[in-house]
Amino acid sequence: MNQPEIHRRRSVPVRIGPVTVGGNAPVVVQSMTNTDTADAEATAQQVAALARAGSELVRITVNSEDAARAVPRIRERLETEGLAVPLIGDFHFNGHRLLDKYPDCAAALAKYRINPGNVGRGRKKDEQFATIIELACRHDKPVRIGVNWGSLDPALVARMMDENARAATPRDPAALMHEALISSALDSARQAEALGLGHDRIILSVKMSGVQDLIAVYRKLAARCDYPLHLGLTEAGMGSKGIVASSAALAVLLQEGIGDTLRISLTPEPGGSRTLEVQVAQELLQSMGLRAFTPAVIACPGCGRTTSTYFQRLAQDIQGYLQEQMPHWRGRYPGVENLRVAVMGCVVNGPGESRHADIGISLPGTGERPVAPVYIDGEKDVTLKGEHIAEEFQAIVEAYVARRYGS
Repeated sequence: MNQPEIHRRRSVPVRIGPVTVGGNAPVVVQSMTNTDTADAEATAQQVAALARAGSELVRITVNSEDAARAVPRIRERLETEGLAVPLIGDFHFNGHRLLDKYPDCAAALAKYRINPGNVGRGRKKDEQFATIIELACRHDKPVRIGVNWGSLDPALVARMMDENARAATPRDPAALMHEALISSALDSARQAEALGLGHDRIILSVKMSGVQDLIAVYRKLAARCDYPLHLGLTEAGMGSKGIVASSAALAVLLQEGIGDTLRISLTPEPGGSRTLEVQVAQELLQSMGLRAFTPAVIACPGCGRTTSTYFQRLAQDIQGYLQEQMPHWRGRYPGVENLRVAVMGCVVNGPGESRHADIGISLPGTGERPVAPVYIDGEKDVTLKGEHIAEEFQAIVEAYVARRYGS
């Protein structure tokens, strides 16, 4: 079924290497490594894994001279593997020194991310901020000015609190915090433009860790500028908590047309894959109808009518099969990422959902006849039975993909 169109907020397009952010471009998936960047081999391997999982931008920490020296080697290693994914350098405290001292690092990165809350203190802040912006201009790199409520400029906060205390109608603490984030981002962007950075070379973010706070602050920021906005719920947490909180916040903003890039900031479980955050970001965008990355499998949750686990295993097998095939299908079958496959567990909703999908199978529930009708493009095509329903259905899917999407 077609979903209502989401009207995106108009923003200025920004080029980051081969990727366009903002304008009419699709919302871009971003991720970040958690390796020590000074270990060029380990970092390149993780960047490659994130890129192959679908991350279109990858941010790496550049926090030391060893890390800065490693950046060109990471870029070279990725290029030998045929990976053009743009690298974003994440700078805090000492970015002005590292970018100035290591021009090869500055050139190898596709974008710089800086936090105006920790560029410098006192009189050094403007000087060090100017150094980074001038280097970005020299190397023709865009900059994300990323404000975080955990590291706001204390001088800005103190000034705004004093002004609020003297106001006839003071803002409440939450509103004051939101305004501090927005002021930091917009003031820094204006300062960067005054130093020569193009309006179309700036991306903003104002990250918070509370769902309602994040929604409120991005709504206000979106209404006051046309810079592309990077979305992310900072410190979202682990597992289902991080996934649910991030999805709850970002889905609201995306539905309102706000956001040009996004990252799902998940804390990995010990030994867990960093690529989970990429998968969640893709699934969020796909479930909202904003982008398509891989064929969607619609499967029922099961109930007392489906005491057998057979349909669960089949749904899992089909999902895995589609994911395994996508690297091969993506080049051969343009548009296959929009395919919808239904794997249903009984006669109640099985036939109907299968008809709504491009291709679907309705498995027998408890006590039903041991047959599985297959529906293609809304029409019943064949009925499967016996011990090899899974294999036969996969073969039908393969033939359908080749017929519908093949040249």
